[in-house]
Amino acid sequence: MIEVLDSGVLATVQDEGRIGFSAWAVSPSGAADGPAYRLANRLVGNVPGCAAVEVVLGSIRLRAHVDTVIAVSGAPAPITVGERSFATGQAIPVAGGEVITVGWAPAGLRTYLAVRGGIAVPPVLGSRSTDTISGLGPDALAAGDLLPIGNDVQGLPAPDQVPLHPIDVAPVIDLVPGPRLDWIDENSKSVLVSRSFSVSDKVDRIGVRLSGPRLVRSRTGELPSEAIIRGAIQLPPDGEPIVFGPDHPTTGGYPVVAVVAERHAHLVAQLRPGYTVRFRWSR
Repeated sequence: MIEVLDSGVLATVQDEGRIGFSAWAVSPSGAADGPAYRLANRLVGNVPGCAAVEVVLGSIRLRAHVDTVIAVSGAPAPITVGERSFATGQAIPVAGGEVITVGWAPAGLRTYLAVRGGIAVPPVLGSRSTDTISGLGPDALAAGDLLPIGNDVQGLPAPDQVPLHPIDVAPVIDLVPGPRLDWIDENSKSVLVSRSFSVSDKVDRIGVRLSGPRLVRSRTGELPSEAIIRGAIQLPPDGEPIVFGPDHPTTGGYPVVAVVAERHAHLVAQLRPGYTVRFRWSR
């Protein structure tokens, strides 16, 4: 077992997600920063798809009840195990009884902690992910929770530290046109890919609301509810775009004017309030 001593701002269990249930109004969930999550699992020698802990802004404390190996990736944060200090991007041995502390992340939003063997909470609809919009899967972590460790390993932990993708506080994110791009006027189409937007304080696993230049609709009224996917950029009447994350609703009535290219979904996952972002059409 791994015991949660302090869950910080928000910590959830996440894996590759609950794929294939949108027709049941179930969002995919899963790790918001897929590359960081998968790296942590590789570092400890886990089978792909093992559940890990996703931590918002760092700041979590855990106690290992058995000898194990952990790895931390994503938003960089200081790590201590007992009295020893470590950096992100490496396999870290932990003795039973030692306390693991992941400190405050100075940049980025989400850090991933993988345990050798995976977090073996019971799966729901084939996934161990916490879905914050529907409540499926395990609850968000809280002090006193005990997380069972699985045995889904496929190799030895990585012996060396690996470089992490740097956190970009002003990323440029690729877009593909959405099905309702014609719902904004020609000037707004230009503004979308030529001006910077600010990340508001409305950021969670459901989505990110942007502020800054307002996009103007070319049509009035609203649409019947249509399917929503991760990365969809929806435009409410106030003109401030919303970029949907892994716990997005499966349908919505506001027009989807663009969609984040899948290869840049991890950049959205690391946006925190106050950052800026620019968009460009994918080449």
